Amino acid sequence: MTLEEARKKIIFALDVHGLEDIDRWADLLAGKVGMFKVGKELFTSCGPAAVKAVQRHGGQVFLDLKYHDIPNTVASAMCEAARLGVQIANLHALGGAEMMETAVAAVHKEFSVTERPRLLAVTILTSSTVDTLRQVGIEHSVQDMVVRLARLAKASGMDGVVASPLEIGLIREACGPDFLIVTPGVRPSFAALDDQKRIMTPAEAVTSGADYLVIGRPIAKAVDPVQAAEAIAAEISEGAA
Repeated sequence: MTLEEARKKIIFALDVHGLEDIDRWADLLAGKVGMFKVGKELFTSCGPAAVKAVQRHGGQVFLDLKYHDIPNTVASAMCEAARLGVQIANLHALGGAEMMETAVAAVHKEFSVTERPRLLAVTILTSSTVDTLRQVGIEHSVQDMVVRLARLAKASGMDGVVASPLEIGLIREACGPDFLIVTPGVRPSFAALDDQKRIMTPAEAVTSGADYLVIGRPIAKAVDPVQAAEAIAAEISEGAA
């Protein structure tokens, strides 16, 4: 894999607090990463302006809001995400088949193949463990739940899932090679684990079959963030050669 191909697999998590921070990071990392993730904190603070700020710097956007509501509300929210021109938007697979099917149908009806974002379903958060699931009444293992939700997402017409790197192989086996997998919980060897529990290195995740890697703190907290991003891309490139 070339270094440029490896860079495109990195989604930088914009866990920042305002438009000035977005401008700084987007300017710094445009061309060094493939996409920028706008999540709940930033979107709650800045709204659609956060997406537009990234786009002004030529960056692509993964809108990570994990919609989970009644089907029509989620469908409308996904259409609004598509109108913002984001490349990826997501919902939570635990909302069920009707919610996902309604969202897919609405986006496909209103937007052409080239206009619409890829729609992903979140399976089980990377901070979750079997104890976390039991606390909310889910008696299955994390792996069983991830595969169950991935299959449900595919059957509902979703383009792919967000899942821990440790479940990539299981998802590939269950859902095939063309099902998109976006993977948080990735930590290069030089970075701390922080609050992620189910992790891999970037090279391991890509070799296992991840299409994109969401990486935040290992780049954002580095002394030289550009150098850190390049080191991660080099690790992916060499590991997937």
